[in-house]
Amino acid sequence: MPPILLTIQTASPAGSLAISDGERLLAEINLDVRKTATEWLLQSIEDLLHKAELEKGDLDAIGVVRGPGSFTGLRVGLATAKGLSLAANCPLLGISSLQCLAMQLPFTSLPVCVMLDARKQEVYAALYNWEAGFPHPVAEERVIKPEILLSDIPGETLFIGNGALVYRSLIVRQLAGRAHFAPTFLNLPRAGAAAALGLVEWQAGRLLSADELMPKYLRPSEAELNFATKKK
Repeated sequence: MPPILLTIQTASPAGSLAISDGERLLAEINLDVRKTATEWLLQSIEDLLHKAELEKGDLDAIGVVRGPGSFTGLRVGLATAKGLSLAANCPLLGISSLQCLAMQLPFTSLPVCVMLDARKQEVYAALYNWEAGFPHPVAEERVIKPEILLSDIPGETLFIGNGALVYRSLIVRQLAGRAHFAPTFLNLPRAGAAAALGLVEWQAGRLLSADELMPKYLRPSEAELNFATKKK
């Protein structure tokens, strides 16, 4: 039997939820609104389950985008996913926000460079090649100055993510005709794409408990930096 998954994406300012049955996407909500995840997440999960005619007990696992991305959004998304996994007695699946975006550009022959705006004139970034139906990482996820990232890109590349929007003029200036860009509507990570990656995690047996699933921030939060500064 294919697994029924609830997938939560709160790594970006635009949040997203999906319910899938194996490879079939049953329902999806995408929100790009000026609200925090705490204001819409739980009610939206209830609404989505209701529309899909499912109960929490019907879920086989809960996929959650673990980062990198918004620190606050990630904390809310992971806390919600962990609470639901305990209530529904089902495992968790951890999904990369960067790979989720690469998943939205299927079967491209070009390398895919995912860039999420990390503020402080930096981006969360990773490079992927499409192989055997999925985006495979060719370099580790990192937080980096965009101009340094671009200096390591030698050939034609397809860019996606809100960081690619923010730094589009810089990308064009450094790469000229070698740079290609995803349509604007694809630049926000969707839970439907994350659900497809969650299915891969399920099939590989990479199931996590609430204690095992940790966010992937790539850099310390402002609170951690301030705490470290005060200790000196």
